[in-house]
Amino acid sequence: MSLLLHISDTHFGTEEPPVVQALQALAHELRPDLLVLSGDITQRARSAQFAAARAFVDSLRIPRVLTLPGNHDIPLYNVAARMFSPYAGYMAAFGDVLEPEVATDGLLVIGVNTTRPARHKDGEVSRTQVERVAGRLRQAKRETLRVVVTHQPACVLRAEDEKDRLRGADAAIRAWSQAGADLVLGGHIHLPYVGDACSRIQGSGRTLYCVQAGTALSHRVRHGSPNSVNTIRWQPPAPDQPRHCEVQRWDFDLADARFEATQHHSLVLSE
Repeated sequence: MSLLLHISDTHFGTEEPPVVQALQALAHELRPDLLVLSGDITQRARSAQFAAARAFVDSLRIPRVLTLPGNHDIPLYNVAARMFSPYAGYMAAFGDVLEPEVATDGLLVIGVNTTRPARHKDGEVSRTQVERVAGRLRQAKRETLRVVVTHQPACVLRAEDEKDRLRGADAAIRAWSQAGADLVLGGHIHLPYVGDACSRIQGSGRTLYCVQAGTALSHRVRHGSPNSVNTIRWQPPAPDQPRHCEVQRWDFDLADARFEATQHHSLVLSE
């Protein structure tokens, strides 16, 4: 059994201390095998914010960590830094690899850097990135849960969120689903949901689910959604058993000052 904790949009610099403490408690209680932090780690890409984020990640005591930069992790007002060293602060805190990968006996998790320093917030996935990820997915075995992580959402459920969707997402979803991806994790819009990407994008050959996280720690909650995170449980199936995983959403409850399980999805996966 593998347990993945998916958080996003921590926006250090705007974090709420009670929510930080509650997420630390949840991580210590659940003891996940892997933490995925899908971007917008900081509010303004400042060194103190990155240092606080790094200390927080270390405090969760999760053995494996995969992080991605988001658009907020690139300097906004420091134009020179944005042009010449946009990822310097991120790399100082989280390492030089902007597209990390975690591979275990039961999990393959592939990070895709969808930020573009020349843009304020719009994300993009290039043809080269699509092909790289598809090639890696094709190498995975049936008993492996195959996960791709982006910052901007690969699919959206509301028409008004289309403007914030990942550019190039349709081609990426088609290629990644056909190559064997099971889940695409993301954040950016602070709206948690689970959706079947292939039902919304024509030409996708197999089931692929988009799993979006809300803002984990920030007071910048939106859409009436509280701070929230996701857990994903995966048990490699026997040869004669179907593939499926369990996605649980956890919302911060202000009255109890803790994260509580609120929604559960049992996802049937393609072969």
